[in-house]
Amino acid sequence: MADVVKSKPLLDVLSGQRVATPPMWLMRQAGRYLPEYRALRAEKGGFLELVNDSEAAAEVTMQPIRRFGFDGAILFSDILVVPHALGQDLWFEAGEGPRLAPRLADHALNALVAAPERLDPVYATVRKVAAQLPPQVTFLGFAGSPWTNATYMIAGQGSREQAEARRYAYRDPAAFAEIIAAIVTMTVDYLARQIEAGVEAVQLFDSWAGSLSPAQFERWVIAPNAAIVAGLRARCPDARIIGFPKGAGGKLAAYARETGVDAIGLDETVDPVWANRELPRDMPVQGNLDPLALIAGGGQLAAAARHVVDALADRPHIFNLGHGIQPDTPIAHVDALIDIVRGRK
Repeated sequence: MADVVKSKPLLDVLSGQRVATPPMWLMRQAGRYLPEYRALRAEKGGFLELVNDSEAAAEVTMQPIRRFGFDGAILFSDILVVPHALGQDLWFEAGEGPRLAPRLADHALNALVAAPERLDPVYATVRKVAAQLPPQVTFLGFAGSPWTNATYMIAGQGSREQAEARRYAYRDPAAFAEIIAAIVTMTVDYLARQIEAGVEAVQLFDSWAGSLSPAQFERWVIAPNAAIVAGLRARCPDARIIGFPKGAGGKLAAYARETGVDAIGLDETVDPVWANRELPRDMPVQGNLDPLALIAGGGQLAAAARHVVDALADRPHIFNLGHGIQPDTPIAHVDALIDIVRGRK
């Protein structure tokens, strides 16, 4: 007798269905708050060593699924693997974060020699995870959106204001457009190959989208993400795509209408009541508990989580945080959140 295929609630929601209990996963659910992750990272020697070891990266991807039973597993990798594949060197400075060289603030794009083979370990990770995920769990891949990746490529590191990239975009928009176009092309292929290897949906992370003026947002966030969506759908017509333009605020509705994504991720600064009113009527929404409410726990956590669930109850909804889970998050609070969302508390 053939095995009965279990439904995938998260994938169902991305297809526009409403379900009684919102499926859930948490951004950065595979990571530093888990003791099993910290032990494996210490063994492997560092973050990039984990990312490029497909066996280890698959194990990290699976850890929160085994521990918590989330409805979605997010591929363990990093957004900066795309700049690395475009030819920049990538490393992490202890306590300071990622570094890329040569900086495109000082060098032309054509100084880079693309090395797409650097992405091969990611595809190997996808295949390993896809072979062991429970049948009801949706496998999510991801990539950084062009604006966010460009800010790192130009400055050679992260920055809160993204001033160097913003100045560059105003000073030489033609050269900046070439950088964006290169990221778009690489990202379409990267996400298509993730899907071909076994992921079932993908998320576009635009972590620094909130730093742009409305006109620049249209040009450097909406248009490039629309190009990725169109290019990916040409390769993978059934692709399910979540857009997460962090900090977009009032520009979220335009992003939702114009990019073609299937679902919108809300950061923690967005009122879900407003989002429910302003976003396209039946568009799935993901979010948007404040990660600090999860750390607080107790009544604060319960009230905040229920507010999100109630505000988005009449549309397809994936429960998530408004950004990544913090390293000092108590594991017991994650267990409590799952019980709240799934109606056990």
